Amino acid sequence: MGEINRRGRVGTVDVRGTVAAGFEPVEEAFERNFEQRGERGAAVAVYRHGHKVVDLWAGTRDVDGDGPWAVDTAQVVRSATKGVAGAVVLLLHQRGQIDLDAPVGTYWPEFKDAGKERVLVRHLLSHRAGLAAIDRPLTPAEAIDGVSGPAALAAQRPQWEPGTDHGYHPQTYSWLIAELVRRVTGRTIGRWVAEEIARPLGLDFWIGLPAEEAHRVGRIGPVAEPPAAMGGGLSLRPKRSVVEAYRDPESLTRRAFGVIHPFPDENDPDYRAAELPASGGISTARALARFYAATIGDVDGGRRLFAPATLTLARTEESVGPDRVLIVPTRLSLGFMLHGAAAPLLGPGSFGHPGRGGSLGFADPASGIALGYVTNGLRKGVTADPRAQALVRAVRSVL
Repeated sequence: MGEINRRGRVGTVDVRGTVAAGFEPVEEAFERNFEQRGERGAAVAVYRHGHKVVDLWAGTRDVDGDGPWAVDTAQVVRSATKGVAGAVVLLLHQRGQIDLDAPVGTYWPEFKDAGKERVLVRHLLSHRAGLAAIDRPLTPAEAIDGVSGPAALAAQRPQWEPGTDHGYHPQTYSWLIAELVRRVTGRTIGRWVAEEIARPLGLDFWIGLPAEEAHRVGRIGPVAEPPAAMGGGLSLRPKRSVVEAYRDPESLTRRAFGVIHPFPDENDPDYRAAELPASGGISTARALARFYAATIGDVDGGRRLFAPATLTLARTEESVGPDRVLIVPTRLSLGFMLHGAAAPLLGPGSFGHPGRGGSLGFADPASGIALGYVTNGLRKGVTADPRAQALVRAVRSVL
Protein backbone atom coordinates (compact mmCIF):
# COMPACT_ATOMS: atom_id res chain seq x y z
CA MET A 1 0.00 0.00 0.00
CA GLY A 2 3.01 2.26 0.30
CA GLU A 3 4.49 4.40 3.03
CA ILE A 4 2.41 7.05 4.74
CA ASN A 5 3.88 10.37 3.71
CA ARG A 6 3.57 13.66 5.55
CA ARG A 7 1.70 16.38 3.70
CA GLY A 8 1.97 20.18 3.85
CA ARG A 9 0.30 23.06 2.08
CA VAL A 10 -1.70 21.89 -0.90
CA GLY A 11 -3.17 24.47 -3.27
CA THR A 12 -4.70 27.34 -1.29
CA VAL A 13 -5.50 25.31 1.81
CA ASP A 14 -3.00 24.40 4.52
CA VAL A 15 -3.82 20.69 4.75
CA ARG A 16 -1.97 18.90 7.54
CA GLY A 17 -1.55 15.24 8.38
CA THR A 18 -0.74 12.09 6.46
CA VAL A 19 -2.04 10.16 3.48
CA ALA A 20 -0.94 6.78 2.13
CA ALA A 21 0.15 6.36 -1.45
CA GLY A 22 -2.91 5.73 -3.58
CA PHE A 23 -5.29 7.67 -1.33
CA GLU A 24 -4.33 11.12 -2.64
CA PRO A 25 -7.82 11.64 -4.16
CA VAL A 26 -9.19 11.83 -0.62
CA GLU A 27 -6.85 14.71 0.15
CA GLU A 28 -7.83 16.43 -3.09
CA ALA A 29 -11.52 16.12 -2.22
CA PHE A 30 -10.83 17.39 1.30
CA GLU A 31 -9.10 20.46 -0.11
CA ARG A 32 -11.96 21.11 -2.55
CA ASN A 33 -14.37 21.11 0.37
CA PHE A 34 -12.63 24.26 1.58
CA GLU A 35 -12.27 25.85 -1.82
CA GLN A 36 -15.71 25.04 -3.28
CA ARG A 37 -18.05 23.87 -0.51
CA GLY A 38 -17.57 26.47 2.22
CA GLU A 39 -15.71 24.34 4.74
CA ARG A 40 -14.35 26.31 7.73
CA GLY A 41 -12.58 23.67 9.79
CA ALA A 42 -12.62 19.90 9.46
CA ALA A 43 -10.77 16.61 9.68
CA VAL A 44 -11.06 13.27 7.91
CA ALA A 45 -9.53 9.90 8.74
CA VAL A 46 -9.71 6.59 6.92
CA TYR A 47 -8.65 3.10 8.01
CA ARG A 48 -8.31 0.12 5.72
CA HIS A 49 -8.01 -3.39 7.13
CA GLY A 50 -7.22 -1.92 10.54
CA HIS A 51 -4.45 0.44 9.43
CA LYS A 52 -4.74 4.20 9.12
CA VAL A 53 -4.31 5.39 5.53
CA VAL A 54 -5.69 8.95 5.76
CA ASP A 55 -5.41 11.41 8.65
CA LEU A 56 -5.95 15.02 7.52
CA TRP A 57 -7.11 18.28 9.05
CA ALA A 58 -7.30 21.94 7.97
CA GLY A 59 -8.99 25.26 8.63
CA THR A 60 -9.89 26.87 11.92
CA ARG A 61 -10.73 25.19 15.20
CA ASP A 62 -13.78 27.43 15.75
CA VAL A 63 -16.33 28.01 13.00
CA ASP A 64 -16.33 31.72 13.88
CA GLY A 65 -12.63 32.11 14.75
CA ASP A 66 -9.17 32.10 13.22
CA GLY A 67 -7.20 29.75 15.48
CA PRO A 68 -5.89 26.76 13.52
CA TRP A 69 -7.38 23.29 13.73
CA ALA A 70 -4.80 21.22 15.60
CA VAL A 71 -3.86 17.56 15.41
CA ASP A 72 -6.05 16.80 18.45
CA THR A 73 -9.02 19.13 17.79
CA ALA A 74 -12.41 17.55 18.52
CA GLN A 75 -15.95 18.69 17.78
CA VAL A 76 -19.56 17.94 18.68
CA VAL A 77 -20.63 15.32 16.11
CA ARG A 78 -24.37 15.35 16.80
CA SER A 79 -26.12 12.19 15.58
CA ALA A 80 -22.88 10.52 14.55
CA THR A 81 -22.91 9.75 18.30
CA LYS A 82 -25.81 7.35 17.74
CA GLY A 83 -23.61 4.74 16.07
CA VAL A 84 -21.39 4.45 19.13
CA ALA A 85 -24.42 4.40 21.45
CA GLY A 86 -26.02 1.65 19.41
CA ALA A 87 -22.78 -0.32 19.58
CA VAL A 88 -22.96 -0.19 23.39
CA VAL A 89 -26.26 -2.07 23.36
CA LEU A 90 -24.99 -4.58 20.79
CA LEU A 91 -21.89 -5.20 22.90
CA LEU A 92 -24.02 -5.75 25.99
CA HIS A 93 -26.02 -8.25 23.95
CA GLN A 94 -22.77 -9.87 22.81
CA ARG A 95 -21.78 -10.26 26.46
CA GLY A 96 -25.13 -11.80 27.38
CA GLN A 97 -26.33 -8.85 29.44
CA ILE A 98 -29.19 -7.71 27.16
CA ASP A 99 -31.72 -9.73 25.21
CA LEU A 100 -32.62 -7.80 22.07
CA ASP A 101 -36.03 -9.47 21.96
CA ALA A 102 -36.89 -8.72 25.58
CA PRO A 103 -39.38 -5.96 26.43
CA VAL A 104 -37.60 -2.79 27.51
CA GLY A 105 -39.70 -2.98 30.68
CA THR A 106 -37.77 -6.09 31.69
CA TYR A 107 -34.84 -3.83 32.52
CA TRP A 108 -36.72 -0.56 33.11
CA PRO A 109 -40.04 -1.41 34.81
CA GLU A 110 -41.49 2.12 34.76
CA PHE A 111 -41.21 2.13 30.97
CA LYS A 112 -44.10 -0.33 30.62
CA ASP A 113 -46.70 2.39 31.28
CA ALA A 114 -48.93 4.00 28.61
CA GLY A 115 -49.14 1.05 26.25
CA LYS A 116 -45.43 0.28 25.97
CA GLU A 117 -45.47 -3.25 27.39
CA ARG A 118 -44.54 -4.74 24.01
CA VAL A 119 -41.75 -2.30 23.10
CA LEU A 120 -38.67 -4.47 22.63
CA VAL A 121 -35.01 -3.52 22.96
CA ARG A 122 -34.58 -4.04 19.22
CA HIS A 123 -37.33 -1.47 18.62
CA LEU A 124 -35.24 1.20 20.36
CA LEU A 125 -32.21 0.43 18.20
CA SER A 126 -34.15 0.36 14.93
CA HIS A 127 -36.30 3.46 15.60
CA ARG A 128 -39.49 1.38 15.74
CA ALA A 129 -40.56 2.24 19.31
CA GLY A 130 -42.99 4.99 18.29
CA LEU A 131 -41.39 7.43 20.72
CA ALA A 132 -39.87 9.98 18.37
CA ALA A 133 -41.51 12.88 20.26
CA ILE A 134 -42.86 13.70 23.70
CA ASP A 135 -46.03 15.61 24.54
CA ARG A 136 -44.22 18.42 26.38
CA PRO A 137 -40.79 19.49 25.11
CA LEU A 138 -38.01 19.58 27.67
CA THR A 139 -36.08 22.69 28.54
CA PRO A 140 -32.32 22.54 27.88
CA ALA A 141 -31.77 22.17 31.64
CA GLU A 142 -34.21 19.25 31.83
CA ALA A 143 -32.67 17.62 28.78
CA ILE A 144 -29.29 17.27 30.45
CA ASP A 145 -30.30 16.48 34.04
CA GLY A 146 -30.37 12.71 33.44
CA VAL A 147 -33.81 12.35 35.04
CA SER A 148 -36.43 14.37 33.16
CA GLY A 149 -35.88 12.72 29.78
CA PRO A 150 -36.28 9.11 30.98
CA ALA A 151 -39.26 10.10 33.14
CA ALA A 152 -41.01 11.78 30.21
CA LEU A 153 -40.51 8.75 27.99
CA ALA A 154 -41.65 6.33 30.68
CA ALA A 155 -44.96 8.23 30.80
CA GLN A 156 -45.25 8.83 27.05
CA ARG A 157 -47.79 7.01 24.88
CA PRO A 158 -46.28 5.91 21.52
CA GLN A 159 -47.02 7.84 18.36
CA TRP A 160 -47.66 4.57 16.49
CA GLU A 161 -47.99 0.90 17.40
CA PRO A 162 -44.45 -0.11 18.42
CA GLY A 163 -42.77 -2.51 16.05
CA THR A 164 -45.14 -1.89 13.15
CA ASP A 165 -43.29 0.99 11.48
CA HIS A 166 -40.19 3.14 11.84
CA GLY A 167 -39.47 6.81 12.30
CA TYR A 168 -36.17 8.44 13.23
CA HIS A 169 -35.86 9.31 16.94
CA PRO A 170 -33.47 12.30 16.68
CA GLN A 171 -33.42 13.33 20.36
CA THR A 172 -35.43 10.82 22.39
CA TYR A 173 -32.86 8.18 21.43
CA SER A 174 -30.60 9.83 24.05
CA TRP A 175 -32.79 9.03 27.04
CA LEU A 176 -34.07 5.70 25.74
CA ILE A 177 -30.60 4.24 25.22
CA ALA A 178 -28.89 5.96 28.15
CA GLU A 179 -31.51 4.80 30.65
CA LEU A 180 -31.51 1.24 29.28
CA VAL A 181 -27.72 1.06 29.65
CA ARG A 182 -27.86 2.51 33.16
CA ARG A 183 -30.51 0.02 34.27
CA VAL A 184 -28.58 -2.94 32.88
CA THR A 185 -25.03 -2.00 33.89
CA GLY A 186 -25.35 0.42 36.80
CA ARG A 187 -23.10 2.79 34.83
CA THR A 188 -23.95 5.86 32.79
CA ILE A 189 -23.49 5.42 29.08
CA GLY A 190 -20.69 7.99 29.05
CA ARG A 191 -18.78 6.06 31.66
CA TRP A 192 -19.42 2.75 29.87
CA VAL A 193 -18.11 4.13 26.58
CA ALA A 194 -15.06 5.60 28.29
CA GLU A 195 -14.18 2.39 30.11
CA GLU A 196 -15.16 -0.26 27.57
CA ILE A 197 -14.61 1.38 24.17
CA ALA A 198 -12.65 4.64 24.22
CA ARG A 199 -9.93 3.71 26.70
CA PRO A 200 -9.13 0.23 25.29
CA LEU A 201 -9.02 1.58 21.73
CA GLY A 202 -7.30 4.87 22.54
CA LEU A 203 -10.16 7.01 21.20
CA ASP A 204 -10.60 10.73 21.69
CA PHE A 205 -14.37 10.25 21.93
CA TRP A 206 -16.65 11.30 24.75
CA ILE A 207 -20.32 11.17 25.63
CA GLY A 208 -20.00 13.70 28.41
CA LEU A 209 -16.90 15.85 27.90
CA PRO A 210 -14.45 15.87 30.85
CA ALA A 211 -13.54 19.38 31.96
CA GLU A 212 -9.84 18.71 31.39
CA GLU A 213 -10.47 18.07 27.68
CA ALA A 214 -12.63 21.15 27.04
CA HIS A 215 -9.73 23.19 25.66
CA ARG A 216 -9.46 20.84 22.67
CA VAL A 217 -13.03 21.28 21.44
CA GLY A 218 -13.88 23.90 18.84
CA ARG A 219 -17.04 25.94 18.45
CA ILE A 220 -19.61 24.67 15.97
CA GLY A 221 -22.11 26.80 14.10
CA PRO A 222 -24.09 27.21 10.87
CA VAL A 223 -22.44 27.89 7.51
CA ALA A 224 -24.00 28.89 4.20
CA GLU A 225 -25.29 26.23 1.84
CA PRO A 226 -23.17 25.51 -1.24
CA PRO A 227 -24.63 25.92 -4.74
CA ALA A 228 -27.09 23.14 -5.59
CA ALA A 229 -24.87 22.18 -8.53
CA MET A 230 -22.36 20.76 -6.06
CA GLY A 231 -24.70 17.84 -5.33
CA GLY A 232 -25.24 16.36 -1.91
CA GLY A 233 -28.50 14.48 -1.73
CA LEU A 234 -31.45 15.00 0.55
CA SER A 235 -30.30 18.26 2.12
CA LEU A 236 -30.09 20.17 -1.19
CA ARG A 237 -33.10 18.94 -3.15
CA PRO A 238 -35.78 18.17 -0.58
CA LYS A 239 -39.17 16.98 -1.79
CA ARG A 240 -42.15 19.22 -1.14
CA SER A 241 -43.46 16.74 1.43
CA VAL A 242 -40.18 17.01 3.35
CA VAL A 243 -40.26 20.81 3.32
CA GLU A 244 -43.86 20.85 4.49
CA ALA A 245 -43.12 18.42 7.32
CA TYR A 246 -40.34 20.63 8.68
CA ARG A 247 -42.51 23.76 8.40
CA ASP A 248 -45.62 22.35 10.10
CA PRO A 249 -45.32 22.86 13.88
CA GLU A 250 -47.82 20.04 14.47
CA SER A 251 -46.05 17.46 12.29
CA LEU A 252 -44.26 14.54 13.87
CA THR A 253 -41.10 15.73 12.10
CA ARG A 254 -41.13 19.13 13.81
CA ARG A 255 -42.14 17.63 17.14
CA ALA A 256 -39.38 15.02 16.98
CA PHE A 257 -36.65 17.54 16.20
CA GLY A 258 -38.14 20.00 18.69
CA VAL A 259 -38.10 17.72 21.73
CA ILE A 260 -35.73 20.19 23.44
CA HIS A 261 -37.09 23.74 23.41
CA PRO A 262 -35.59 26.21 23.03
CA PHE A 263 -32.87 24.53 21.03
CA PRO A 264 -29.83 24.08 23.28
CA ASP A 265 -26.55 25.92 22.89
CA GLU A 266 -24.29 23.08 21.75
CA ASN A 267 -21.20 25.15 22.60
CA ASP A 268 -22.26 25.53 26.23
CA PRO A 269 -19.91 23.71 28.64
CA ASP A 270 -22.84 22.21 30.57
CA TYR A 271 -24.36 20.80 27.39
CA ARG A 272 -21.04 19.31 26.34
CA ALA A 273 -20.56 17.71 29.74
CA ALA A 274 -24.00 16.07 29.57
CA GLU A 275 -24.37 12.47 28.46
CA LEU A 276 -26.65 12.68 25.42
CA PRO A 277 -25.93 9.67 23.20
CA ALA A 278 -28.31 10.82 20.45
CA SER A 279 -26.59 14.09 19.68
CA GLY A 280 -23.99 15.17 22.23
CA GLY A 281 -20.92 13.06 21.44
CA ILE A 282 -17.60 14.82 20.96
CA SER A 283 -14.93 13.25 18.80
CA THR A 284 -11.98 13.61 16.50
CA ALA A 285 -12.27 12.22 12.97
CA ARG A 286 -9.50 9.80 13.86
CA ALA A 287 -11.52 8.40 16.77
CA LEU A 288 -14.66 7.90 14.68
CA ALA A 289 -12.71 6.09 11.98
CA ARG A 290 -10.81 3.95 14.47
CA PHE A 291 -14.03 3.01 16.28
CA TYR A 292 -15.64 1.80 13.07
CA ALA A 293 -12.45 0.01 12.03
CA ALA A 294 -12.64 -1.91 15.31
CA THR A 295 -16.20 -3.02 14.59
CA ILE A 296 -15.02 -4.96 11.53
CA GLY A 297 -11.55 -6.15 12.54
CA ASP A 298 -8.42 -5.71 14.63
CA VAL A 299 -6.98 -2.19 14.63
CA ASP A 300 -3.22 -1.62 14.70
CA GLY A 301 -2.85 -4.42 17.21
CA GLY A 302 -5.96 -3.38 19.15
CA ARG A 303 -8.87 -5.66 19.86
CA ARG A 304 -11.87 -6.15 17.60
CA LEU A 305 -15.16 -4.95 19.09
CA PHE A 306 -17.78 -7.03 17.30
CA ALA A 307 -17.92 -10.80 17.14
CA PRO A 308 -19.08 -12.08 13.72
CA ALA A 309 -22.68 -12.51 14.91
CA THR A 310 -22.75 -8.95 16.26
CA LEU A 311 -21.34 -7.59 13.01
CA THR A 312 -24.17 -9.37 11.20
CA LEU A 313 -26.68 -7.57 13.43
CA ALA A 314 -25.04 -4.22 12.74
CA ARG A 315 -25.31 -4.60 8.97
CA THR A 316 -28.65 -6.42 8.66
CA GLU A 317 -31.66 -4.37 7.60
CA GLU A 318 -34.24 -4.03 10.39
CA SER A 319 -36.28 -1.06 9.13
CA VAL A 320 -36.78 0.05 5.52
CA GLY A 321 -39.12 2.34 3.60
CA PRO A 322 -40.69 5.76 4.16
CA ASP A 323 -39.58 7.16 7.51
CA ARG A 324 -42.38 8.71 9.58
CA VAL A 325 -40.06 11.48 10.78
CA LEU A 326 -37.57 12.04 7.96
CA ILE A 327 -40.37 11.40 5.39
CA VAL A 328 -37.92 9.99 2.80
CA PRO A 329 -37.16 6.23 2.66
CA THR A 330 -34.47 5.13 5.10
CA ARG A 331 -32.69 1.86 5.87
CA LEU A 332 -31.77 1.03 9.45
CA SER A 333 -30.14 -1.88 11.22
CA LEU A 334 -29.90 -2.37 14.97
CA GLY A 335 -28.11 0.80 16.00
CA PHE A 336 -26.95 2.09 12.62
CA MET A 337 -28.07 3.66 9.37
CA LEU A 338 -27.41 1.55 6.29
CA HIS A 339 -26.29 2.60 2.83
CA GLY A 340 -29.16 3.99 0.76
CA ALA A 341 -30.39 6.96 -1.23
CA ALA A 342 -31.08 9.09 1.85
CA ALA A 343 -27.79 8.23 3.57
CA PRO A 344 -25.19 7.15 0.98
CA LEU A 345 -22.21 5.34 2.46
CA LEU A 346 -19.56 3.38 0.59
CA GLY A 347 -21.63 0.45 -0.64
CA PRO A 348 -24.49 -1.97 0.02
CA GLY A 349 -22.86 -3.55 3.09
CA SER A 350 -21.83 -0.29 4.78
CA PHE A 351 -23.21 0.72 8.18
CA GLY A 352 -22.65 3.84 10.25
CA HIS A 353 -24.29 7.12 11.17
CA PRO A 354 -24.26 10.72 9.93
CA GLY A 355 -24.61 13.71 12.20
CA ARG A 356 -27.09 16.42 11.25
CA GLY A 357 -25.10 19.24 9.71
CA GLY A 358 -22.14 17.26 8.41
CA SER A 359 -20.21 14.74 10.50
CA LEU A 360 -20.10 11.10 9.44
CA GLY A 361 -18.69 7.77 10.59
CA PHE A 362 -19.11 4.35 8.98
CA ALA A 363 -17.56 0.98 8.21
CA ASP A 364 -17.65 -1.09 5.04
CA PRO A 365 -16.83 -4.75 5.78
CA ALA A 366 -16.42 -5.72 2.12
CA SER A 367 -13.55 -3.28 1.49
CA GLY A 368 -12.21 -3.08 5.05
CA ILE A 369 -12.73 0.70 4.99
CA ALA A 370 -13.72 2.79 7.99
CA LEU A 371 -14.14 6.56 7.71
CA GLY A 372 -14.58 9.42 10.14
CA TYR A 373 -15.31 13.01 9.14
CA VAL A 374 -15.80 15.86 11.61
CA THR A 375 -16.60 19.51 10.86
CA ASN A 376 -17.39 22.68 12.79
CA GLY A 377 -19.52 24.16 9.99
CA LEU A 378 -23.10 22.90 10.19
CA ARG A 379 -25.47 22.72 7.24
CA LYS A 380 -29.23 22.12 7.32
CA GLY A 381 -29.17 18.59 5.92
CA VAL A 382 -29.74 15.56 8.10
CA THR A 383 -28.15 12.61 6.32
CA ALA A 384 -26.20 13.44 3.14
CA ASP A 385 -23.86 16.41 3.52
CA PRO A 386 -22.11 17.31 0.23
CA ARG A 387 -18.69 17.62 1.91
CA ALA A 388 -18.92 14.17 3.49
CA GLN A 389 -20.24 12.71 0.25
CA ALA A 390 -17.31 14.14 -1.70
CA LEU A 391 -14.94 12.32 0.64
CA VAL A 392 -16.91 9.09 0.33
CA ARG A 393 -16.76 9.30 -3.46
CA ALA A 394 -13.02 9.89 -3.30
CA VAL A 395 -12.51 6.78 -1.16
CA ARG A 396 -14.67 4.76 -3.54
CA SER A 397 -12.56 5.94 -6.48
CA VAL A 398 -9.35 4.45 -5.10
CA LEU A 399 -10.70 1.00 -4.26
